[in-house]
Amino acid sequence: MPRRTAATLATSGEVLDLIRTGEAVTRADLGRVTGLSRPAVSLRVGELLERGLVVERADAPSTGGRPPVRLEFNAAGGVVLVAALGASRTRVAVCDLAGRELAGREFVIDVEQGPDVVLPLLMDTWDELLEGCGGGPVKGVGMGVPATVEFAAGRTESARVMASWTGVVIPPLIRERYPVPVFVDNDVNVLAIGEHRGVYAEETGDLMFVKISTRIGAGVIAGGEILRGALGAAGEIGHIPVRDGGGVLCRCGNVDCVDSVASGTALLRDLSAAGRDVKTIADVTALVRAGDAGTMAIVREAGRRIGEVIAGAVNILNPAVVVLGGDVAEAFGPLVSSIREVVYRRSTALATRRLRIETSRLGAAAGISGCAVMVLDHVLSPDAVDETLTNRLPR
Repeated sequence: MPRRTAATLATSGEVLDLIRTGEAVTRADLGRVTGLSRPAVSLRVGELLERGLVVERADAPSTGGRPPVRLEFNAAGGVVLVAALGASRTRVAVCDLAGRELAGREFVIDVEQGPDVVLPLLMDTWDELLEGCGGGPVKGVGMGVPATVEFAAGRTESARVMASWTGVVIPPLIRERYPVPVFVDNDVNVLAIGEHRGVYAEETGDLMFVKISTRIGAGVIAGGEILRGALGAAGEIGHIPVRDGGGVLCRCGNVDCVDSVASGTALLRDLSAAGRDVKTIADVTALVRAGDAGTMAIVREAGRRIGEVIAGAVNILNPAVVVLGGDVAEAFGPLVSSIREVVYRRSTALATRRLRIETSRLGAAAGISGCAVMVLDHVLSPDAVDETLTNRLPR
């Protein structure tokens, strides 16, 4: 934050941001960075202390005389509730205000049962986790769902996936039990946010996360921020058609989308048609490890088709890193190798000059982390903090 002038004195929310980032850790630091007077600094710090967003530590090193009191962001001053819903498994957690998971649970639930079944289960699970971890007040809720989401409204818009959720505005349903800000996004967007913030934020602001699991989708980080597009439909690479797909009808109504010919669901279908006894991705993994030639050929072909689509995205977006995640990408080295081969061969030389294609380092944890970041970036933003202080503290 640049040094403030008398005309643009820092608000309490901006003071909190300085403390959170470590740019200012004492009252003297705050005065120097912002230009606020000592009484003004004390007023703002007092508001943050009263709200439990900041704590004081008297253990800072002294340069002579009384040691300065150090100010710290209080990550234990509240919690956020997060849920990463998937077509095959769901992870629910309670995180502190630094995004660290305090308690969590993973289970299998059919999201196609609809919001009337799934949302009460999620909220009951949060209640149980809260009781067990003894977290502070709930500050916000974040969810990732395997469907297209109109982010601003929190409305699911996919008619083919999670059909019973189509047109459902989720935040008001959650706020009936938790009257806090609620944010809902596509599951791959939150994976991209989590992987970027947890692994790559210091080195690049341009990343594409491709989830290859039951379905295929992508989340794009551009300039350090998630790219959602005009209505939230950015990253739907699963519905880009591939060449020579065989005329497979996709759930979206089109033919030969990469999702319909190369996803985990497609692999199971094609291997079953080839006479392999496979019901889960784990069954496919066993055949790959056993060196089954027919299975390896089908897996490699899926990788080539996915690589074809990713190559087009690389030419358009020029990311520094492509991260491959999801059950299928994490299980099959031959598929990842095929993707790399096609992307480097079919993308432009400049776009691939420094491009890295890597498998996810965080795995499923990226979804929980991304949901937490999505909430915390909003509820701890200077504007949101100032609004909360204005509305809830006596002046």
